[in-house]
Amino acid sequence: MNILEQIVEKRKTDLKKYGACLGADIPPQRKRKNPVPFINGKTVILEVKRASPSKGDIAPSLNAEETALSYIQAGAGAISVLTEKHYFKGSLDDLMAVAKTVDAHAQKSPNARQPAVLRKDFLIEPEEIDVAYRAGADAVLLISRILSKEELCAMADKCTRLGMTAFIELRMRDDVEKLNAVASFLGERKNLIACGVNARDLSNFSIDLLKPCTMLPLLTDFPVVFESGVRSPEAASFTGGLGFTGLLLGEGAAKNPSQASSLVSSFVNASATKNSKAWLSYTSRLSKAESSCEKSHCSHSEKKYRRPLVKVCGLTSLQDALYATMGGADFLGFIFWKGSQRNANSALVKEVREVLSEEFTKTCQDEHIFAAGSDDMAPLLVGVLVDLETEEAKEALELAKKGSLDFIQLHGQKAVEQFYSRPELLSLPHYCVVNVSCEKDLELFDSLRIKGQPRILVDSKAHGAVGGTGLCIDKSILHKISEKTKLWVAGGISVSNVEEFLSCSPELIDVNSGVEKEPGVKDSEALLEFFSKIDELCSY
Repeated sequence: MNILEQIVEKRKTDLKKYGACLGADIPPQRKRKNPVPFINGKTVILEVKRASPSKGDIAPSLNAEETALSYIQAGAGAISVLTEKHYFKGSLDDLMAVAKTVDAHAQKSPNARQPAVLRKDFLIEPEEIDVAYRAGADAVLLISRILSKEELCAMADKCTRLGMTAFIELRMRDDVEKLNAVASFLGERKNLIACGVNARDLSNFSIDLLKPCTMLPLLTDFPVVFESGVRSPEAASFTGGLGFTGLLLGEGAAKNPSQASSLVSSFVNASATKNSKAWLSYTSRLSKAESSCEKSHCSHSEKKYRRPLVKVCGLTSLQDALYATMGGADFLGFIFWKGSQRNANSALVKEVREVLSEEFTKTCQDEHIFAAGSDDMAPLLVGVLVDLETEEAKEALELAKKGSLDFIQLHGQKAVEQFYSRPELLSLPHYCVVNVSCEKDLELFDSLRIKGQPRILVDSKAHGAVGGTGLCIDKSILHKISEKTKLWVAGGISVSNVEEFLSCSPELIDVNSGVEKEPGVKDSEALLEFFSKIDELCSY
């Protein structure tokens, strides 16, 4: 039984023992005015949160009234109150205290925007909706994953008849079918629906900052809130440029209330950048791969693993780039550093871009040499930078600015620090590499996650070398990473050991020296054998 299932079972027990009020003294009638709109323009929802199953105590001594007032002053458009007591240490008393604080502030500042109050909990019975209304909530969270279509419709119906917003949390594509059923059932009241997509998987509490983006194109008729995973102003700014109407912040605000104002302004004032657009495009690629996998699941049930994306790095010729593409590469990597035997240049990148653009834009799929299906997409071109002060790095940055490179790979701590020291570069499409030899090296990995890096590539660590060493990272470390977030991995991968890496459930594997004749020269037979091995083991 996973954590989510445990929480739901505990809720069923509590409802049977205490009833829908869960032992709290809830007034028989709502004392507040009619519910206010939950999402009104680009909005940040700050959360009253004492603890969580994944983090333990976050702010155990939190005072609900004081916290709510600080959130109002920080510019929160809504305040979320966790009322689950066993795992989050919340209560309906907290909800009533926050509602009272919001009303008191509204009386003192009648012209100020009044934040909505959200009851965030694992609600499973319609009677709990009525309790939330009487306790002062303007909106309630309804988690699609724990409710059947009929249950979700009944609870959303109850909610909207009371004038409250049904904040429906979705995560899987199947949830969209439930949402559409609710919208059809509510009719004109569907304007009281808001959607949330949780970056945290409630079954295991891993976080994927790009998961909400995969759902965004499916939810165009409703305001969509990015939930969880944002813990810094940098991360709030990143999500603010992705196209979400709202951002729900839990730990980031509750644990550090002094940065609440910065979190709000970073999200609200953010706009789309080359970086946000690149990651949205990447999620589109992921969604197509996921869709293909679902369609072929039955015919590939004997496969052991799900196919990862593949990056072939260290390319130094057009011929090798084309061989990698024919094999099925999703990323092509070009190293811009004279200290590497695999050093590339802008002329090669432009040549590869021109050939691929021509082949992948032909009107008939059967005409281009890489055709493998109707969803075929050209590989993304990546410039690998080790030192941003070099002329070749400056050359690569210009290519990224002009769109000739799809991503910049900041390889190693030096490049990462240089990049972050120049705020004007943060809008360029990029991801970071952390070199790892032991668990302590993951400190940089974790700090970059807090900064809002949606994907981080881990590579093996060797003294005096930055990559292409043929060394492998200990698999126990890779498993730890994949339990936290999506795994991108490089270092010593070849046809002989690729299955070991696939057992760590990577989203992307980066191959370099393992498919070479010599440094900088790829072995076409090894490349095709490598992709054939992946095809043999993985479903699409």
